[in-house]
Amino acid sequence: MADVEPKPRRRAKTLPLPDCVALVLQGGGALGSYQAGVIEGLAGSGIEIDWVAGISIGAVNAAIYAGNPEALRVERLRAFWDRMTGALPSFPIFPDDRVRELIHEWSASYVMMTGVPGFFKPRALSPMFAAPGTPEALSFYDSAPLRETLDALIDWDLLNSGAVRLSVGAVDVESGNFHYFDTTETRIDARHIMASGALPPGLPPIEIDGRLWWDGGLVSNTPLTHVLDHQQGSLLAFQVDLFAAATDLPRTIMDVAAREKEIRFSSRTRQVSDQVMRVRADREAARKVLAKLPPEMMDDPDVQALAARSAEDPVNLVHLIHRANAWEGGSRDFEFSMRTMREHWQAGAEAVAETMANAQLVAANIETGKSAAFDLGRKVLPQRDVMSKS
Repeated sequence: MADVEPKPRRRAKTLPLPDCVALVLQGGGALGSYQAGVIEGLAGSGIEIDWVAGISIGAVNAAIYAGNPEALRVERLRAFWDRMTGALPSFPIFPDDRVRELIHEWSASYVMMTGVPGFFKPRALSPMFAAPGTPEALSFYDSAPLRETLDALIDWDLLNSGAVRLSVGAVDVESGNFHYFDTTETRIDARHIMASGALPPGLPPIEIDGRLWWDGGLVSNTPLTHVLDHQQGSLLAFQVDLFAAATDLPRTIMDVAAREKEIRFSSRTRQVSDQVMRVRADREAARKVLAKLPPEMMDDPDVQALAARSAEDPVNLVHLIHRANAWEGGSRDFEFSMRTMREHWQAGAEAVAETMANAQLVAANIETGKSAAFDLGRKVLPQRDVMSKS
């Protein structure tokens, strides 16, 4: 990997920035335009991202971010999403959510039949009739167009330079093991990004060095754990959740399909963040007990071992959550219409603006070395108890 001189740290418009700022992007298909809006909003707030980690469509957005200079990132993201949604232009807005939902489902059905330009296309022959063991037998769509799109929009040398760290998750088809491809260890190219988003049975597994890989969301739809496991120094992480963990009870069968998908893809994300904060609370309690011990006990091997295991740098986790509109059903992750894309993009930018309006809470934690998780787009109090670094 190329050596990169550390860039000077700057302060964002409303936040002091810690040692590392990470952007964590989960999978969610067409909902990924919300992440693009978040990226645009963070850039407008003057927030530098040092590390971007993604799963599935989050890996695509992450690669476009890391593989372009600062001045081109939003432009290249816009080019990607315009290409993804060009086949389904904006439709008139209807005031009735039920009518809008029917149009939304029709758009998703159109994608199922025709694919998405620059992303994937239907196979000429059903995999049911393809020769076993061939690529054609393993998926309903061909994702080769995505390679051309990624190569056109990403500077792979810049992406691998280390200017912005990139991590993308995928699953080994044969072993079932989850793995992160990280620019600190691996030279990443289009194959790794495609592998992270190769959701079966729609998209084919991607071969990398003799192994086949599927979508990382099969195991975990958020790369937060990877970021926290490799944290060095104080950390501010923006986690963009495309599926809300909590919402209203379903009222129709379309609501049921939507809610099932939300639970399936969001529960792991919430579980991970909850577990992280519980572990940090336990370590904080251990550090408080250690501080009360008499000096003569500090050389005890057991005390030293406990001190080493409980030591940690502060982390502040900011959730930016896409909360679906009433008309978005179970097909929301593959409804690639231009109007919906633009609405999601705008919603992501607005979520950043709402968060930054209450950023004094995060700023106070960063300045005092405390840790907490926040959802400032919905309420102005931290979601988890604040924990201080001893």
